[in-house]
Amino acid sequence: MKNIKNILLFLIVVVASSCGADFLSPEPTSAISAEDYYTTEVQLESAVINMYDAIQGVNAFAFSSTSLNHGVQIEFYLTEMRSDNTRTKSGGGLPQELVIYDAAATNTFVGDYYRSFYNVIFRANTVLANLGVASEENSANIEAEAKFVRAYAYFNLVRLYGDIPLVESIIGIEDTEIQFNRVAASEVYDLIISDLETAVSGLDNTHKFRASKAAAQTTLAKVYLTLGTEYLLAQQLLEDVMISGYALEPNFKDVFYNEGNDEIIFAIGFESDNSNDSQDFSSEWLNGVGRSSGVNYVTDEAKVVIDALGGNRKEYSYRTDVAEPSQSQVVKYLPNGDNSLDIEPTSANARLAGNDFIVLRYSDVLLLHVEAIMAGGNSTSVQTALDSFELVRLRAGLLGDDDNSITKQELLDERRVELAFENHRFFDLIRFGEAMNVLSDYSTNNGYNFSSTDLLLPIPQGEINLSNGAMQQNPGY
Repeated sequence: MKNIKNILLFLIVVVASSCGADFLSPEPTSAISAEDYYTTEVQLESAVINMYDAIQGVNAFAFSSTSLNHGVQIEFYLTEMRSDNTRTKSGGGLPQELVIYDAAATNTFVGDYYRSFYNVIFRANTVLANLGVASEENSANIEAEAKFVRAYAYFNLVRLYGDIPLVESIIGIEDTEIQFNRVAASEVYDLIISDLETAVSGLDNTHKFRASKAAAQTTLAKVYLTLGTEYLLAQQLLEDVMISGYALEPNFKDVFYNEGNDEIIFAIGFESDNSNDSQDFSSEWLNGVGRSSGVNYVTDEAKVVIDALGGNRKEYSYRTDVAEPSQSQVVKYLPNGDNSLDIEPTSANARLAGNDFIVLRYSDVLLLHVEAIMAGGNSTSVQTALDSFELVRLRAGLLGDDDNSITKQELLDERRVELAFENHRFFDLIRFGEAMNVLSDYSTNNGYNFSSTDLLLPIPQGEINLSNGAMQQNPGY
């Protein structure tokens, strides 16, 4: 959300997955309890905004402590860089562990993301625990918003870590049975679906940088596709989004550099040149900028597909690194601009960038719509699927489908090119049932160490230590 400020949560409760104040960002400065603090709807609204502040995370340029939560700013390490889309430039350090499928349970990014998104869940639970101070007019909407955020966080966590603790309320340090009890992923999905159903019924489409009905519908459809169930319901959810006023941007570049545009369904907003609300993840993708510059560099495998199917998306997907012409950089979210591409800088300092991070956009909806129809075998909607597929291709300057059929590989490739470097590829491969084949071949060709256990991340070692061994590690770690 634009102009999110760090709103202090004066709480003494401890979040679900850790025993320290690290989960509270910033740290509490008084001993006012949540029960005493939230007495008005205005105060509760500050807690609502604080949920998005947690997703946004802390800009590492301004805060160097490794114990802080960097939220969505480090998501690419665990998604794009564990797929065949991106890698490190230098081939070393903690990022390289993820690239070569050799991540340890002590990997900083593995722990940071887990901690970050349980912080998001904690803040959502804080809102839900204090709905009593909301007006009758606004209570249902606030509940729906908090449940969307909680579902979004759990959906990311369960796909990355598998069986995880399920925390539905604010808990204390003594509640170790909840804090460290990994429940079956199916139970987590039950809560996700329930929360998203509440969000769908309680939200409208007012916001792009906060929860909306369309964001909840799209996420719920993606949950059903991930589970391999309710294909027709997923199709109907997506078709409702398709008549809700969203549209493809005519110019692909504008999706990323005309922020808040008609294609955006849900994005995490950042504000340039503001140490509290800016991001530095995009600077990490550049040569000579940032802490570990040269991460999230484009693989040769990704370039081959983008070159073949990118159309007018290619130049706004990757570019040659001028300093090292053998390397290729991601163009989406460039913080310092590119004159040759008519992209203006978003900030005076690339490490205080204002580029928003897009979570959901309309082209994703169109391609998910195709997927729901294909996976569900809905023969009556074949032409509808073709129409959705062709909308994306025609915007890219490509010809429409010429054989009146779409294969799974064609759809997977189209998603790869259209949504490249937006943290979808790893999840797409798993959802399509292609992760083992694709990542095994990719690993073999590059001398990496992929095996089936790498489809899940390790549970952070810090959590296992805090549980005194009660929490079991994922296989293979």
